[in-house]
Amino acid sequence: MHRVVITGYGVISPLGLSAQSTWDALIKGESGVGPITLFDTANFSIQVAAEVKGFDPTTILDPREVRRQDRFEWLAHSAAIEALQHSGLEVTDENSHRIGVVISSAIGGLNSMIEQVTILNQQGARRLSPFGIPQIMSNGAAGAVSIAHQLRGPAFSVASACASASDGIGLAAQLVRAGVVDVMLAGGSEAAITPLGIGAFERIGAVSRRTSQTPSPFSANRDGLVMGEGSAILVLETLEHARARRANILAELAGYGASSDAFHITAPPENGAGGAAAMQRALDDAHLTADEIDYINAHGTGTILNDAAETQAIKTVLGKRAYRVPVSSTKSMTGHMMGATGALEAVFCVQAILNSVVPPTINYEEPDAICDLDYVPNQAREMPIRVAMSNAFGFGGHNSVLIFKAFED
Repeated sequence: MHRVVITGYGVISPLGLSAQSTWDALIKGESGVGPITLFDTANFSIQVAAEVKGFDPTTILDPREVRRQDRFEWLAHSAAIEALQHSGLEVTDENSHRIGVVISSAIGGLNSMIEQVTILNQQGARRLSPFGIPQIMSNGAAGAVSIAHQLRGPAFSVASACASASDGIGLAAQLVRAGVVDVMLAGGSEAAITPLGIGAFERIGAVSRRTSQTPSPFSANRDGLVMGEGSAILVLETLEHARARRANILAELAGYGASSDAFHITAPPENGAGGAAAMQRALDDAHLTADEIDYINAHGTGTILNDAAETQAIKTVLGKRAYRVPVSSTKSMTGHMMGATGALEAVFCVQAILNSVVPPTINYEEPDAICDLDYVPNQAREMPIRVAMSNAFGFGGHNSVLIFKAFED
């Protein structure tokens, strides 16, 4: 079995158009939440979201390709280009068959789906775009990035709601470990800030109705999530391959664990048993104990049920030490990027290890008797981090956990 190391990453998020700009804003505790500009919200009670700002896809794609692809695919291209550049990996005819890509999405091309349904209803089937299906399908980003960079290894997408990207990264790591490939680009992309996306989540009752100081994960006054969008992609390699090309090794992906609540389609069990099982499986996979976890990047959506259940899951796995391990929700700044969120938070874990800084949970105002851990309220914290855990829990009861370690020979 091969060790899996991270040699690059790329990000486009509500906080910035690159991994570094996103991280800089994150550590300052800046919020990516603002008024929705992607559509007219006059008939909506939800007025804010975490949009990617100032992005022009024609700076990275031919205008014809922009017209033929969905916004979630544009975002994936941006993150993939940065990830490859950051890794220094050169794709050639000789190695392309040993490089794969998994870019997950919970929803896929929701913008394009709405556009095509509108055309169908107003103009008829003959006016539908011949590119409609590739724009809509959730594997569209993985396919488009594979074509753009001639990556001929396995290429696919995972759909497990908000755990999609984490599951995709975990499965990509399994392929690298087993030696099926030498390299995988692994991450997620989502662009669901649309009338349908916002409206449907509003009907579930999961979205915050405030217009400022939101979301507020783990705080007693939390009232729901804020939808976000963006993409994040990591370059995973076998240790041998990274060493052979003298790559800069950033961290090691040590463990992956997954489980299903088998409980309810949208709500977690109060005891967080499914999340705890995934956390423990990730620890076992990494051959680590709970005492070795230095930081947890929580799923932390800001909903009443999720935050309470996740807190309980952390206590179950870490025991009394749970009160001494910093736990932060970066969704307080980025919003909830749905199927892409696990990839972004995986990058944050690597950056936290490299920079010895724990990101804060902003908008934290009132302690909650049920959520009683150290949530790094409102200000980043400098401290050494050797092992970081990233939690991602999704509708359908999907739980996915990744563990990252500082690289050691």
